[in-house]
Amino acid sequence: MGSHRDSLPTPATQAGRDGLDAILERPGRAVLAFDFDGTLAPIVPDPDQARAHPDAVPALAALAPKVASVAVVTGRPAGVAVRHGGFAGVPGLDRLVVLGHYGAERWDARTGTVHAPAPHPGVAAVRAELPGLLDRIGAWHGTWIEEKGRSVAVHTRRAEDPQAAFEALRRPLADLAARHGLIVEPGRMVLELRPPGMDKGVALREYVREIGAGAVLYAGDDLGDLSAFAAVDKLRSDGVPGLLVCSGSEEVAELAERADLVVDGPEGVVRLLNALAQRLP
Repeated sequence: MGSHRDSLPTPATQAGRDGLDAILERPGRAVLAFDFDGTLAPIVPDPDQARAHPDAVPALAALAPKVASVAVVTGRPAGVAVRHGGFAGVPGLDRLVVLGHYGAERWDARTGTVHAPAPHPGVAAVRAELPGLLDRIGAWHGTWIEEKGRSVAVHTRRAEDPQAAFEALRRPLADLAARHGLIVEPGRMVLELRPPGMDKGVALREYVREIGAGAVLYAGDDLGDLSAFAAVDKLRSDGVPGLLVCSGSEEVAELAERADLVVDGPEGVVRLLNALAQRLP
């Protein structure tokens, strides 16, 4: 991409244009935060096979030294996101932070270590009960359980009828979660049972406050990113300009409708990162 202004897409809203302008004018005070799956990494049927877009890490490494901070905010365990993203030991990413499990875990590139509190006891109880529950309600062929350490997720993307399986599981999983003090976070053909009180919005807001950011960008693709969008809206009302980016998906129209800028999936996110990196001094 060239270095001209038109190499950057123009946000559809005035608030988004103000957010982008603030990042361009004061990059040293800007926090750029990204979801992982569906934003930096293409969605794949098996989450264990998810990897960052091949151009994502080089783009982040070119951009990171020019801004206050780059953060990855994900529902995955922080260490898994670091491995699947290939974020460790990358020149230029020495200040990268990964906020995993919706902010319950934190990995800092400078130390290479993960800090985390003790797991919620309800997660182990739910994990033990889930297989029997899925059997009792006649879970659809292809539905499977993903162990995430501090949470557990039930995926329906590989089921014979993914949407029907998703809908059939919502109420039983919500009841199971409630019995053990957990909540259910719906996503793109996945229902995640996790502890309450932590979401991407809380994680993003606390991190922006810690950095003392003067501008923020957040990019995501799924329902779990709505809380981060709301956090940026709140920051805007408090005088911190922000840009909301949707990594385009026809599966989550609600996020696209809330975004200032919709890009074409991880490929579009990479193009945006490269355009930003080339515009910033």
